[in-house]
Amino acid sequence: MNDDAFVHPLDEHNKRLLSHVRPEGWRNPDPAPLYDLVVIGGGTAGLVCAVGAAGLGARVAILERALLGGDCLHTGCVPSKALLRAARAVREARSAAAVGVRMNSQVDFAAVMRAVRARRADLAHHDSAARLTSLGVDVFFGDASFSGARTVRVSGSALRFRRAVIATGGRPFIPAVPGLAHVPFLTTENVFSLTEQPGSLLVIGGGPVGCEMAQAFGLLGTAVTLVETGPRILPHEDAEAGEILQRQLIGDGVRIETAMTLREIAARPRLGGVTARFDGGAIDADAVLVATGRLSNVETLNLEAADVRHHERRIRVDEWLRTSNHRIYAAGDVCSRFHFTHAADAMARIVVQNALFPGGRRASALVIPWSTYTFPEVAHVGLAPVDAVRSGAQPVTISLADVDRAVIDGESEGFLRVHHKRGRIVSATIVAPRAGELIGYVALMMRRRASLAELSYEIFPYPTLAEALRKAGDQYRRAQLTPRVRRLLRRYLALVRGR
Repeated sequence: MNDDAFVHPLDEHNKRLLSHVRPEGWRNPDPAPLYDLVVIGGGTAGLVCAVGAAGLGARVAILERALLGGDCLHTGCVPSKALLRAARAVREARSAAAVGVRMNSQVDFAAVMRAVRARRADLAHHDSAARLTSLGVDVFFGDASFSGARTVRVSGSALRFRRAVIATGGRPFIPAVPGLAHVPFLTTENVFSLTEQPGSLLVIGGGPVGCEMAQAFGLLGTAVTLVETGPRILPHEDAEAGEILQRQLIGDGVRIETAMTLREIAARPRLGGVTARFDGGAIDADAVLVATGRLSNVETLNLEAADVRHHERRIRVDEWLRTSNHRIYAAGDVCSRFHFTHAADAMARIVVQNALFPGGRRASALVIPWSTYTFPEVAHVGLAPVDAVRSGAQPVTISLADVDRAVIDGESEGFLRVHHKRGRIVSATIVAPRAGELIGYVALMMRRRASLAELSYEIFPYPTLAEALRKAGDQYRRAQLTPRVRRLLRRYLALVRGR
């Protein structure tokens, strides 16, 4: 990770950010003789481990090579959602005429990016070196590497540990596209450092990050082309969800090319321009954003010295998040297929318990929802939709067109779809505004193994989108009224009437 990539420009907001997450003149402390827990990586998983363990009385050190806060604060959740907030304002202004309001949606891109940097700095104190120190955590800056099964070195100091956790996160995966290395392309590590708006942008990758950034830049006025090599965007989500989002992206001015094989990217003669050549032709753009997945940050850790096994994408862990060296754990993007801040947080809590105390919690017991924060949002929890169908689960689908609040708001293109086995939810997809908020209800039900029928008895405020959940419960209960059950009920009511 190159910290210079995302602290540009060095304005008042980024200076404030740095004062928290990499204070100027910081001096590493003298190491303790033995730490209960050494945490390598100062992102979400590492911070939760360090703060949680210190709060329980453990002697803790955290090691960070760049900036505390990790991807979430600097290049992921926080800046991307701040950018999407500006895009949402444009979208609302455009749609206001439908409810009789005329609005002008002029975009000042430099001001938008200043607001993104300000929001990032506003939240930086939560991850600050000063806060960690006040909680009893020893904070070390520098490149960390193992020198043995129970020792890690950082900036010339050797730290001995009883337990350690690797929480070094990941970085953008750059595909082997001929010519790409010769183009000054963007990734999430530097796109939020932009101060001038690209007139046109080529986004490579139709997953969550690619879709979010394509829609955001498109709404802010950049001419965006989104390219996905697969047959559709959001390839791991419900197919209908991908279709709905594709229509929305196109409506917001994004050109989408799917099932395209990228042959070549080459610099154009004009300054800053690029040309991407595909099987179907060529696309000119002022800038390229690569959004094609993630790789784990493990190269500089000298894992062999600690007998920690890993493969290309992530560190190998067992059910208890232990590596092949059972004194060393891992949490977050570095070991998980769930590349989400909330998943890293949940795994870190398991590590704290398993590393410091007897017994153990299993990571396989976690129910992890996720959301793509486009307009509308696409949220999911449980089995992949195709796997749910293959397992024999039955679907219950509620269209937003049948939810009064969605109709009132003019945002009725979407759905709630739940797959269940005899009422037990195994999978759910929600396509709706604030779907990421709603999916938490479903995740809670899955964790508690509650029946889908129980949603029928819940009382949600009217009118809200959450009513879709009650409607799903109602639909499931109605399906239980088989012809035989109906005959029995008619006989019972007839008997009651005759009394």
